Amino acid sequence: MRPLIPGLALLAAGAAQAHPGHGVQDLAQGLAHPFLGLDHLLAMLAVGVWSAVALPARQRLLGPAVFLLSLLAGAMLALVNPVLPGLEVAIAASVVLMGALLLWGQRTGVRLGLAAVAGAGLLHGLAHGAEAGAGGLWMGYALGFVLSSTLLHGLGLLTGQALTRVPSWVRQGLATLLAGSGGLMLLGRL
Repeated sequence: MRPLIPGLALLAAGAAQAHPGHGVQDLAQGLAHPFLGLDHLLAMLAVGVWSAVALPARQRLLGPAVFLLSLLAGAMLALVNPVLPGLEVAIAASVVLMGALLLWGQRTGVRLGLAAVAGAGLLHGLAHGAEAGAGGLWMGYALGFVLSSTLLHGLGLLTGQALTRVPSWVRQGLATLLAGSGGLMLLGRL
């Protein structure tokens, strides 16, 4: 029953947004940010879980590394062009995509899965960079959201390793809850 608890928490996803327009002034705000937006939190954990269940053991860190590099690239792109219409909808869709990746597991293949992870990272990064547009201590903020995202990826990896020891229907159920949570967020943003 314990593996179901995180999945049940996903049912409460609602239409929470990770990018509500809060201040982005320093390291502390960057550290807190990934924990305050449900879409970011779910995406970070899902990348780690997918990496643990779908990638070969020696490649499991690829998922988080690709996401983090894409996150930073997106943030830097948005510093140049912060007007990004429809970004919140795309971010919610990325949570649905991460749920689908978990449902498909190893059947997606490493390249396709990593491409999806990179796309999700880029979207989240674009939102972070757009928030920072007005100044502040952006480098501290960026360091904070990268560190917190790394921690969440690590928690996702640990969760994914634990999920490899449970029946597949449990993993499938959690993946369905994740995709459904993203779907609820998506509906709330349309």
